[in-house]
Amino acid sequence: MAFTRTLRRKLLLAGGGALGVLVAGGALAWFAWPAEQTPAEPVVILGDGVNTPKDMAWVPSGVFLMGSDSKMAQANERPAHSVKVHGFWMDLTHVTNDEFARFVKETGYVTTAEKKPDWDTVRVQLPPGTPRPPDDVLVPGAMVFVGTQVPVSLENYMQWWRYRPGADWRHPQGPGSSLEGKGDHPVVQISYADAQAYAKWAGKRLPTEAEWEFAARGGLEQATYVWGDDLAPDGKQQANYWDSKERSFPVVSPKAGGATGTVPAGTFPPNGYGLYDMTGNAWQWVADWYRADYFAMQAKAAAKATIDNPKGPTQSYDPSEPGVPVNAPKRVIRGGSFLCNESYCLSYRPSARRAADPYSPMSHLGFRLVKDAPAPG
Repeated sequence: MAFTRTLRRKLLLAGGGALGVLVAGGALAWFAWPAEQTPAEPVVILGDGVNTPKDMAWVPSGVFLMGSDSKMAQANERPAHSVKVHGFWMDLTHVTNDEFARFVKETGYVTTAEKKPDWDTVRVQLPPGTPRPPDDVLVPGAMVFVGTQVPVSLENYMQWWRYRPGADWRHPQGPGSSLEGKGDHPVVQISYADAQAYAKWAGKRLPTEAEWEFAARGGLEQATYVWGDDLAPDGKQQANYWDSKERSFPVVSPKAGGATGTVPAGTFPPNGYGLYDMTGNAWQWVADWYRADYFAMQAKAAAKATIDNPKGPTQSYDPSEPGVPVNAPKRVIRGGSFLCNESYCLSYRPSARRAADPYSPMSHLGFRLVKDAPAPG
């Protein structure tokens, strides 16, 4: 499905030019170059499903500057530091609802949101000594973006998020919602544990944070966005994010157009490696534990030598949430979502990173996977 869509949605070439197509080592490669210029790297190499992984793109080994020192960068993105990653294959798009449904049908898997919350995984995210709530509170469900009716202060995100019993991947907004017409949208309401279970079934794995960022950049060193430095080149939006010029975040009143959400995976043009929606649409789990100071730690090591294929810290550290223990288990999420916007989030940038409770599914959180397989010949 995604492979066919990729062929259908070739790179848009501004001002003329040509499209080159070749077959290399059982993989289809295509690339674009302006007229009267030689082809430039990177080359997009897509798996053919025979000798190379289906619906995946090859991300070659390389050295890059991870993180950012730009004015937009948050403290947890700083400073930029030299990192090397090894080559790997990556899913062209987020895992979709149809793909996740096939996994559930074949395995009978029950997601985190469909189970009664486990108190041991809940209490570690709460202030020490928080009493256990009654059983009628600990019911299956998940966090759902509900928005507000009028503009509000952006200091308290709980104004636009709610825990809704009955919310899960099949009902991402809660009871009454469905996936009708959304089979090709990113699956959301997925916990870290759910993503790992799917990865095991698919014979793949979650990317490391370094792999994810290198792939997202698509060969553009320190560009602000995965497509370059202009948010909307030629006035065209390049990702699914909240346009705060159209309406204030997080207002979802009928006058403002109602609630926002995901769009089909692959709606916008791919990056330099042929990967769609590396930013925007839905956040993506990566393998690493989250430390707010991890990039600062990495930069010290990188001052001596380029860091080779980092796997992330051994434990979490996040002092940003009052009342939550700084070492509460959290994993990194990357890429931003349909809720990110210029006035609040700005996480539709390749260096942006956030922490998430691995057992807390949300209506804007999904994933994509990578695979360790031979490089194209």
